[in-house]
Amino acid sequence: MDIVYLDHAASSWPKPPQVIEAMAECVREYAANPGRGAHRMSLSASRVLFETRCNLARLFGVGNPNDIVFASNASEALNLAIKGFVKSGQHVVTTSLEHNSVRRPLEYVKRKIGADVTYVPADRAGRIDVKRLEAALTPRTSLIVCSHASNLLGSIVPVEDIAEVARRHGARLLVDAAQTAGTYPIDIEKMGIDMLAFPGHKGLLGPQGTGGLYIAPDLEIDPLIHGGTGSRSEEPGMPSVRPDRYEAGTRNTPGIAGLNEGVKIILHETVETIHTKERKLTERLMEGLSRLPGLEILGPKAGEDRAGIVSFVLQGAESSEVADMLDKKYGIAVRAGWHCAPLAHETAGTLETGAVRASVGYYTTESDVDRLIEAMEEIGHHYRNRN
Repeated sequence: MDIVYLDHAASSWPKPPQVIEAMAECVREYAANPGRGAHRMSLSASRVLFETRCNLARLFGVGNPNDIVFASNASEALNLAIKGFVKSGQHVVTTSLEHNSVRRPLEYVKRKIGADVTYVPADRAGRIDVKRLEAALTPRTSLIVCSHASNLLGSIVPVEDIAEVARRHGARLLVDAAQTAGTYPIDIEKMGIDMLAFPGHKGLLGPQGTGGLYIAPDLEIDPLIHGGTGSRSEEPGMPSVRPDRYEAGTRNTPGIAGLNEGVKIILHETVETIHTKERKLTERLMEGLSRLPGLEILGPKAGEDRAGIVSFVLQGAESSEVADMLDKKYGIAVRAGWHCAPLAHETAGTLETGAVRASVGYYTTESDVDRLIEAMEEIGHHYRNRN
C-alpha cells in the first residue's frame, strides 16, 4: 500500500529530487569545511552557504544575507534568540499557542536569570486579541514572542499588528515561522519582524538538521555556542562579524546544499501559489471531515485563514489509537497526541484527550485528502458501533 503522507507540519516528505541530488553532490564533490580553507573544495562549500543565505534573503525580504544565521532547526534558532537577547529583570510577552521550543527556553530564562514571562491566552479557535496582548506589556517588556501559525490549530497570528504594538512600547518581536516559512508570505521589513526563526525541513522542503534565524541588523544578541569560526581565530572571544559570530563549528553543508534547492523551488513556484494550493486542500479536508458525525475540527472555522493544518478529535476514541489505525490499516501518516504544544491544547480544551493532526504539503493531492476523509468515515463508524 502506498503511503499517504499528511504529516508535513512535522517534516515535509518526499523531498524534491533536486534536494536529494544536491546533498549527494556535496558529499561526493566538495564536502570540505566552509570558511576554513582556501582550496577549491572549501571555497565551493562556502559558495553554497552564501548562495543559500541569498536565496533565503530573497524569500523573506531580508536586505543583508549575512543577517541570516544557520541553525540545526527552528528550536536551536529560538534558543539562540531567546537566551541571547533576554536579560535579567526583563519581561517577555508570549501567547498560549506556543510550541515547547518557545515555552521551554522562556521558562529557562525565567528560572535561571530572573526574567518574567506572561502568556496571553488565545481563544479556543486560536485567535489572539492584540489589545489584550498590549495590555500585558509593562515598562520592562523587552521582547514579544509569537508563532506565526499554531502548530495545533493552524490559526494565523496577526504578526503585523503585534509588531506595531512592539514598536510603540520599545520592545522587539521574535516570530516562530515553523509552520509558515515557505508556505505563507513573509516579508521581514513589511511585517516589522526583528527576529525570525525557521526550520529547513518543513515548508522549505529541505532536509532535517537545517534551519536558521534572521536577526535585525541593529540588534545585538549573545551567541548560544562558542567555538571555531574560521575567522579571527587569534582572539579568545567570538568574532563580532555576522554570520560568524553565531555559527561556531562546522556547518551542515550537505544539508544546506539541499535546503538551497528547496528554497529555489519555492522562489520559482512562489509562496503565493503554494499557499493557494495548500489552502484549497485544507478547505477540502475540512469540508469532508465536517460531515462526519462525532468528529470535531479544532481551530478556525471553514473559510477563515489558516495554515495547512487540520487537527480533530473523534468522540470516544483515543487520538493515538486513531492515528495507529490510519497508519496500519489505511497507510495514512498523521500525527497524534500533544504536538509538543500543551499550552495550545489547554487553549483548545484538548489537554486530556490530545488530537489527531493532518497537515498538507507541497506534494499533497486531492486524492490524499479524500483517502483520509474516507478512512475517518470508516473509523468513525467503527467507534460508533463499538460504543
